[in-house]
Amino acid sequence: MFTELGHFALILALAVALVQTVVPLIGAHKRWPGWMAVGEPAATAQFLLVAFAFAALTHAFVTSDFSLRLVANNSHSLKPMLYKITGVWGNHEGSMLLWVLILSLFGASAAWFGAALPPTLKARVLAVQGSIGLAFLLFLLFTSNPFLRLSVPPLDGQDLNPLLQDPGLAFHPPFLYLGYVGLSMAFSFAVAALIEGRVDAAWGRWVRPWTLAAWMFLTVGIALGSWWAYYELGWGGFWFWDPVENASFMPWLIAGALLHSAVVVEKRESLKSWTVLLAIIAFGFSLIGAFITRSGILTSVHAFATDPERGVFLLAITALFMGGALMLFAARADRLTSRGAFSLLSRESMLVLNNILLAVAAFVVFVGTIWPLISELAFDRKLSVGAPFFDMAFTPFFVALGLVLPIGAMLPWKRAKLNRAARLLIPAFVLALATLALVYALQTGRSAMGPVGLMLGVWLVAGAATDLWARTGKSGASRLLRLQRSDYGRVISHAGLGVTIIGVAGLLAWQSEDIRVMREGDSLTLAGYDITLESVAREQGPNYISTIGTVHLSRDGKEIALMHPEKRFYPVARMPTTEAAIDSGFLRDVYVVIGDPQDGGGWAFRSYVKPLAGWIWGGAILMALGGGFSLSDRRYRVAAGARKVINTNGVPAE
Repeated sequence: MFTELGHFALILALAVALVQTVVPLIGAHKRWPGWMAVGEPAATAQFLLVAFAFAALTHAFVTSDFSLRLVANNSHSLKPMLYKITGVWGNHEGSMLLWVLILSLFGASAAWFGAALPPTLKARVLAVQGSIGLAFLLFLLFTSNPFLRLSVPPLDGQDLNPLLQDPGLAFHPPFLYLGYVGLSMAFSFAVAALIEGRVDAAWGRWVRPWTLAAWMFLTVGIALGSWWAYYELGWGGFWFWDPVENASFMPWLIAGALLHSAVVVEKRESLKSWTVLLAIIAFGFSLIGAFITRSGILTSVHAFATDPERGVFLLAITALFMGGALMLFAARADRLTSRGAFSLLSRESMLVLNNILLAVAAFVVFVGTIWPLISELAFDRKLSVGAPFFDMAFTPFFVALGLVLPIGAMLPWKRAKLNRAARLLIPAFVLALATLALVYALQTGRSAMGPVGLMLGVWLVAGAATDLWARTGKSGASRLLRLQRSDYGRVISHAGLGVTIIGVAGLLAWQSEDIRVMREGDSLTLAGYDITLESVAREQGPNYISTIGTVHLSRDGKEIALMHPEKRFYPVARMPTTEAAIDSGFLRDVYVVIGDPQDGGGWAFRSYVKPLAGWIWGGAILMALGGGFSLSDRRYRVAAGARKVINTNGVPAE
């Protein structure tokens, strides 16, 4: 009964989304206050109905209701409770319901917290958001209905994909969707502004918190996915330029550009057309990501579905919203005139350069991701675009971005003198060069990637610290506690990017690896660490059988850790998984993997020493934390006023 009510709630939500799309839009056009006001209760009602449907589906998974086809295909009575719950979104239909739930949550949040928005703009924003919800509810109900029943329920389910039965991936999709779908708010604000033909500083202040929240959630979601791939897949890597990884990375890059561009709109009322275009493209990449993940058109370990019918529907949604928004942009962009002028050397110019580098980097990733498809369709040739292409084509733009970021943060608005910022940044530059020289001198026979990466990371971290100190002016440390949270947020995020770059450079440049067959009692030495496979045993887990090794890790005769790598086999899904054992330290990870038994005795055994691996995710945490600090700043909440604060040394605050 509860399941049927959830299904009915989803149908009602579709009807409410239709009302939310049509009535406020007509009301805003006719200036009818009553019709415009319909958007707020409709957005709230849509969220409550979708939330009820999501709760009903969750109840079906928790109670193992195998009469529901989705539960039978993606759950099992012996599965731990955590994975029964996360199994709700560990499949195509449930994940799309989560997508629609988050979409309706953002629409309802705009209704709840947008009291200071102009009535016509608010009505149009809610209408556009409602139209996106309408499209995805149609997609859900007609091609991906999670509430379909089985006429003859099985005694037990087929279990969830074992790769998804992991804490890291359990929370990865919700955060990723909060980022993906959060960009719909920036899209709705952009389309609403185009309909009105007006973008001003207030619009920039309203769109920034939504974009910042989406970027922050995307950062956490991408980091969780990368962390999961690192320890769960057993490959020893953290990023593989997989099409689905790229699908989340592209909107992250464009959202970063949008954040910086919206600052210029808010502070100087410039770059209006460009900022609106970025808002459209950012959500467009989210839609493309949904298409890549669910159409089966590109192969990925992360893909949810391979149904062409669903792919065509998603492609139609993408074409409708992207095509419609871009046509509207072409018709109305001439009304978005910029007021603020700025010189070639100014913070505005550096933000333009920042935007260009991020946009080109995203375009490189897009071309590399979609080129195999284009090659097959246009030239009947199957090609694979892998890490070498992305490393060569993407890295130069990101290095350039890292080099200009500290300089741009130090320059004042409108007109700047480079010598002032350069003088303040000399210590940071000297420290970065010293790091480059020291590391290059210490390493022998290695590539320059490690020293250059460390130099760039140190430059970003030291530049961020210099930026923070410069904003204290003559007051020194006493002013640090009085700085705006957004100042701290920007500095923490920039420093976090530097920390991540240091981690990536260290891991890729100085990783040590050993692959061999090992028997019980065998030892090996790797990068100064002694690794001994003491024993191997078979154990029964809740819903799997595990081959688990006991590994001693020591150095210079002193035991450091006892590690337990596993090879699991899930009988119901008939699928193995690898559980790496990792001894994490501040400066390195020791990573061991046990594989299949070998014909001649022993087990396949891989071991790695990965310098600075933890810094990759530590930097991502810092970036997200910086976004949270900025988001908590009173000035950047929706409809909060903006005050220009000029420090005593002439460095403007954001």
